[in-house]
Amino acid sequence: MLHDLVPGPTNSVVDVAGLAVGSTSRVGDGWLTGSTVVLAPPEGAVAGGDVRGGGPGTRETDLLDPCNLVDRVHAISLSGGSAFGLAAADGVMRWLLGQGCGFPMGAPDRLVPIVPGAVIFDLGRGGRWDATPDATFGAAACEDAQRARDTGSDGYAAPPALGAVGAGTGGQVAGGLKGGLGSASVVLPDGSTVAALVVLNAVGSTVDPRTGELYGASRLLPGDLEGLPGVPSGAGLRTPYPQEVEAARARAVELGAEALPRTLATTIGVVATDATLGCAQARRLAMSGQDGLARAILPAHSMFDGDTLFGLATGGRPAPDPLGFHQMLEAAADVVTRAIVRATLAADSVTTPEGTWRSYREAFPSALA
Repeated sequence: MLHDLVPGPTNSVVDVAGLAVGSTSRVGDGWLTGSTVVLAPPEGAVAGGDVRGGGPGTRETDLLDPCNLVDRVHAISLSGGSAFGLAAADGVMRWLLGQGCGFPMGAPDRLVPIVPGAVIFDLGRGGRWDATPDATFGAAACEDAQRARDTGSDGYAAPPALGAVGAGTGGQVAGGLKGGLGSASVVLPDGSTVAALVVLNAVGSTVDPRTGELYGASRLLPGDLEGLPGVPSGAGLRTPYPQEVEAARARAVELGAEALPRTLATTIGVVATDATLGCAQARRLAMSGQDGLARAILPAHSMFDGDTLFGLATGGRPAPDPLGFHQMLEAAADVVTRAIVRATLAADSVTTPEGTWRSYREAFPSALA
């Protein structure tokens, strides 16, 4: 039904007016991690959440239950560092308080910013187990998001950097391949936008081991490869050469003996729309996004992942009718799948004292025609 649609102007989550994304990373001297923030408009955005993995690291997800008091959030914090990285959200809260954004508590200066968050497991990948994001990472990501707002135009922020940046800096997937940060958007027939930002870091694989093709590639829209770091202009995807596939399989087998301690994982992200939704509908948006995750990563939602998605609705456009909401949920799954594919293609190879994670482009160079 939605295959003839096109991405928004930047093919990223900031095609939802009012949202801004910022990231900060630290690499080297034992570090390979970072944090990313999605800032809502100053008045906040209606939000919901969905947790499917068996090992989640989250904060404020209970608050998103439609039965509870608070119905808007002011930012979503996404970070590396496993449970330690939840501290990044503290910096996001303090930064928002300084901007005068938060849930009102009776006086102009008495605000509580609402910042749900989730983390990926990337501990030790840079060489040091204790090299994890803290509140300074969250504040720095907010500053980067504010710069994106300041340099954008017409109420839209500048698009985020993709690949091995921010919360995706230490991301990886099965087979010793690099993960990272990906984003995608689509404009629906009623004019509303649905978009996703995903931090790819999975126990499972994004690549079919029989062919070397990306599981989610069939969901790509025209132009999805344009502008990605390292991807030549005009490139398209094709089945890689058999010798590259065999070499990748051999490397995956070689890594198998040490895979478990290196592949505790979690893929996290945000699915957003500019339509007007209630909290329960925002949660459905996140739930449908999880379908897209399962299309692009096999296996998904394992006991060693903490797969978590947040749904955001900024309310800049009217509420959809039942058919429009159905199309919105269908699009939510597709934009998550496309964001995961784009994260896989945008990520560069990384080598640290703990090992080497090759980019998809390096492992399967013939796939980009």
